[in-house]
Amino acid sequence: MKRVGYLLFAVLAITLIFGGSAFAQVDNSAFYVTYYSNANTTGAPDATLRIINDGVQATTESEGVATANMYANIYVFDDSQELQECCSCFVSADGLLSESVDKNLTANELTGRAETSRGAIKVIASNSDDPAEVVQPKSGLHGWMTHVQAGATKTTWAVTEDPLSDSNLSAAELEALDQLCSFAITLGSGYGTCSCTPEDHDF
Repeated sequence: MKRVGYLLFAVLAITLIFGGSAFAQVDNSAFYVTYYSNANTTGAPDATLRIINDGVQATTESEGVATANMYANIYVFDDSQELQECCSCFVSADGLLSESVDKNLTANELTGRAETSRGAIKVIASNSDDPAEVVQPKSGLHGWMTHVQAGATKTTWAVTEDPLSDSNLSAAELEALDQLCSFAITLGSGYGTCSCTPEDHDF
């Protein structure tokens, strides 16, 4: 028993020496990526993007106040690397945002047709409600995505769920996403913008 105690003490000491903590890790992620597949496909179930706000931006008052309110800036690409939709969805502290791939993220494509079946989704967490003018990403949002996989004959489907992948957001990537979204909003004439489900309407 003493050996176990000595070992735990040694691990904790080494962790603290290197400036870490054995019990907590700071997550400063603000940029996430994932994929979707078999969207807008007859017989296939709908996939869902879910995002929560952990409340870390509530730095001056208790959670739930305006300082903790954040936006998930979402960018939806098809499998030809073309941006089809973008939007900014509000997520309050401790709130849950649930977005349908078929109904919210690919139903109003820039082409005017809801036909994209697979592609990539990128999410930037920020205090900006304009997906075409994200200047300062912020940590505090975390997300998951369900993925729809087809069976051999496309008559059966498997659904899995995974966390969004933390990614590196360069200045060039941020500028490109802002510009692509701006072009989609400007040139889309109503198309090219995704919609946001109220955060108290999970499904």
